[in-house]
Amino acid sequence: MTGPDPPVLRLGPLGFERGAHLLVQHALRGLRPGEELGVAGSDPALSVHLRAWCREHGHRVRTPEPGEHGVREWVVRGRSDLDRWSDAERAGDAGPGRVLARPSPAWGLAARGALVESGGPEGPFDLADRDHVWADVAPALYARAAAEQWDPASAVDWDTPFVLPEEIERAVLQVMTYLVENEQAALVVPARLLARIHPHFREVLQLLAVQAADEARHMEVFTRRALLKGGGMGTSSAGGRQSLGTLLTEADFSLASFLLSVLGEGSFLNLLGFLERHAPDPVTRRITGLARRDEARHVAFGVAHLHHRATLDPAFRARLRSAVERRHDVLVDTAGLNQDVFDSLVVLAAGEWTPRAVARGHDAVVRLQGEMDEGRQRRLVHLGFPPDEAAELSALHTRNFM
Repeated sequence: MTGPDPPVLRLGPLGFERGAHLLVQHALRGLRPGEELGVAGSDPALSVHLRAWCREHGHRVRTPEPGEHGVREWVVRGRSDLDRWSDAERAGDAGPGRVLARPSPAWGLAARGALVESGGPEGPFDLADRDHVWADVAPALYARAAAEQWDPASAVDWDTPFVLPEEIERAVLQVMTYLVENEQAALVVPARLLARIHPHFREVLQLLAVQAADEARHMEVFTRRALLKGGGMGTSSAGGRQSLGTLLTEADFSLASFLLSVLGEGSFLNLLGFLERHAPDPVTRRITGLARRDEARHVAFGVAHLHHRATLDPAFRARLRSAVERRHDVLVDTAGLNQDVFDSLVVLAAGEWTPRAVARGHDAVVRLQGEMDEGRQRRLVHLGFPPDEAAELSALHTRNFM
C-alpha cells in the first residue's frame, strides 16, 4: 500500500526575490523531517534560488523524475529550518511583572519572553539584579504614569489674564528659576540610570523614561512661567548647584533613588503644595499642581523600591544611612538654600507688604520646612528606620530641599 502523494506548492510566476520563500517555509511547517514538498513555478531562477535557500536552512533538494506533475524540485524537509530554535534559551516569561532574579547578559536587547539565538553580543547593562532595581508596583505605576501625561500647551491656559505687582512677579521668577534648576537634576539622574538597567526589567525602564519626560515637561512649564510676563530668570547659588551635583555623582541605583526620590522629591512634594496654595496667579497654581501629581509617582516608586530592597536585606539600611551622612559631610560648609529663594517664598506666602503679612509669610515657610521634615521621617520609618534614627537622618538632609 502506498501513502498519499506528497504535497505540491505551485508558485506560478512568483520568485524568491518577491517572497516565494515565505510560501515554501509555510508549506514545510506542516511536514515532518524527511517528508517531501514539491515546488512548481515558472520563474526562470526558481531552482537556483530554491537550492540556495534550502542549503541555508538545512533542507535537501531532490531533482524530480520526468513527468512528475510539472514539479521543478522536491524539497526534503530537514530539521534546522524551524527546529533551529528548539535549543534556544527563552528570555524569561513575557508576562507583566514576571521577571527573573538575574537575567542573562547574553540576552542583550532581546524582548522578555523571546527565544534568544545564541552568539549575539552581550548587553552593556550592569544593573542586572532584580532586587537592585525592581519594585512590584512598577507595572501599575507605569500604566498610571502613561495615562496621566499632560500637554503643557493644552493643560495650562497661558493666556489667562492677570497682573501682579512687580515685587510679587519677581518672587515668582526666582522660585521658577530654582524649580528649573532642581528639575534639571531630577531629569539627569533617572536618564543616567535607565541606560544601565537590563531591558528584562522593562517596566522599570518605561517608568524611568516617563519620569525623565515628566521632568522635561516641568522644566518647560516653569521656564515658560518665568518668561511669561517678559521678566528674566532669577539667581542660581553655588551652594544649590553643589547640593544638586552630589545627586549626579551617586552611581548606585538604590542610593540614587533614595537621595533623589525618597528624600529630595519627597520634600519637593511639600514645596509644590505650598506654591499651589500660595500661588499669586492661576498659571503658577496650575503648573505647580500638575507637577506635584507627577512627583508623587516618582516618590512612590522610590519608596516602593527601597522598601523592597530593605525588606530583603535589613542590613542595607546602613548603606542608606551612610549615603545621607556622606552627602551631609560634603555639603556641611555650603550656604544651603539660596536666600533669594527663601525670601521669595516668604513674599508669596505673605501676599502683601505689611509687617504682619511678612511675619505670617515667614512662619508659613518655617512650617513648610517642618512639614518636609515630618514627611522625610515618615518615609524613613516606612523603610524600617526607628523613629529616633529617622529624625536624625532627616535633620541631616540638605537645606537646599532637593
